[in-house]
Amino acid sequence: MKKTLLFVVAVLMTFTVYSQDQKGPVIEFQVKEKDFGSITQGDKVEHVFTFKNTGDSPLKIQNVAVTCGCTAPNWPKDAIAPGATGELKVVYNSAGKMGTQNPIIRIYSNASEPIEKVSLKVNVLPKT
Repeated sequence: MKKTLLFVVAVLMTFTVYSQDQKGPVIEFQVKEKDFGSITQGDKVEHVFTFKNTGDSPLKIQNVAVTCGCTAPNWPKDAIAPGATGELKVVYNSAGKMGTQNPIIRIYSNASEPIEKVSLKVNVLPKT
């Protein structure tokens, strides 16, 4: 009985140590916000957010959601290997917008933090 108990404790400790060493996929963005300053109404601007999988298993972006139809994202559909980088391209269309705008882009993935956010800042001026 004593040997069985020691064996079970040893196995549980091994799993605990192993699970602490494994962190799964982790998404890290170089920059989380892009400020375009002032643009004229109707202008389109774009930015590429670069990220890296700093985890120890493949990162899969499942979906990217935006706060308005003025923002169009494009993201990698294939898994990003550990240590590899990827790009999230975002195009903002200021047509019909005015004043300070701050669209938020939510990235849904299999990362340890499953929802990540990046954003744009822009001040839309009237056409002259």
